[in-house]
Amino acid sequence: MAAVSTYLNFERDTEAAFLFYRSVFGGEFFGDGFMRMGDVPPQEGMPPLADEDKNLVMHVELKILGVHNLMGTDSPESMGFQLNKGNNVSINLQPDTRKETKRLFDALSEGGKVTMDLQEMFWGDYFGSCFDKFGVQWMVNCGEKPAP
Repeated sequence: MAAVSTYLNFERDTEAAFLFYRSVFGGEFFGDGFMRMGDVPPQEGMPPLADEDKNLVMHVELKILGVHNLMGTDSPESMGFQLNKGNNVSINLQPDTRKETKRLFDALSEGGKVTMDLQEMFWGDYFGSCFDKFGVQWMVNCGEKPAP
């Protein structure tokens, strides 16, 4: 079955980020949880892995809102990655209720930066955006109309 997911790259704090996301959304990590760099069998031509990089996250996956897979990995400079935090990915959440929209927005923006307060928008939805404390940009958009 076809699916859509979002893959996030962090320098060295993927585990902390995904433990935070699990605290916001609930659920369990797919499979055995965090796959570590040190678990990857050496590949021909691959330089040896530094001891300080062996416990970094190779892959983790968490289903959020019951329909979307959020995946992540550590991408440190020691492995040749050049990471620009947060400016290349936005995750758009569309909860069913305003109550859940506010809960998610408040939790995700705590310790981060609100870029647009949660508010009524010209297209008729309840919308807000923020960067979380790990530099990931979130948009929260709810089509439920306000109670009269």
